[in-house]
Amino acid sequence: MQRLFPEVLFNDDKILVLNKPAGMIVNNSDTSKEIYTLQDFINDNYPIDLKNANKDSDFAKRSGIVHRLDKETSGVLIVAKDGESFENLQKQFKNRSVSKVYIALVHGKLIPEGQINVPIGRLPWNRMRFGVIPKGRESFTEFKVLEYKLLKKGSDKETLTLVEVYPRTGRTHQIRVHFQYVSFPIFGDALYAGRKMYARDKKYLDRHFLHASKITFIHPASNEELTIVAPLPLKLTEFLSTLSSV
Repeated sequence: MQRLFPEVLFNDDKILVLNKPAGMIVNNSDTSKEIYTLQDFINDNYPIDLKNANKDSDFAKRSGIVHRLDKETSGVLIVAKDGESFENLQKQFKNRSVSKVYIALVHGKLIPEGQINVPIGRLPWNRMRFGVIPKGRESFTEFKVLEYKLLKKGSDKETLTLVEVYPRTGRTHQIRVHFQYVSFPIFGDALYAGRKMYARDKKYLDRHFLHASKITFIHPASNEELTIVAPLPLKLTEFLSTLSSV
């Protein structure tokens, strides 16, 4: 299996910020033993400082990876190099002081801007998927339309929306579930677009169109505000170039 490698966007003695490619799993697990993960990449190239760390801590177990991205979602991801920085950054995420921006392409013509505020939880009948359920956790997403696009290939014709997304909470699959809930699923989403829609989408794009494009946070040592940008992957820009503007 071909190995994937992230791009380094920022690197100093306290933190590492990476641009994760689509298709790369973030954390090691029992199901990823034969797969080269982003955590393996960190261990091989940027080993964390374990001198003063508890070997059973989340910092040690996760090799300093502060947050996660889905396997098929590309984009910016922060790694802490020591336990103190890890705790600082996790606290920022918990306090919702970290600002995240995603770029997504969704099916349909979305309203120019809005918000989605419905609870998300793991589906009891399918543990691999999440959905909007009454006893789920609070989940809040805001969005703003960037551009409307037209897919027109043979008998396939549909308006799509390129949208900037601002998740205010960090639930698993949050953006994907929220847009599916309002009937504007992410283009190419194998889990949430529906079988027929996904079967058509994958003729044009072999991943879902969701990219973590920007993150703003406070550096754990300097206390300076940092904004790190991950450019839209070439595969996504090339697909956009095949679409007409509306």
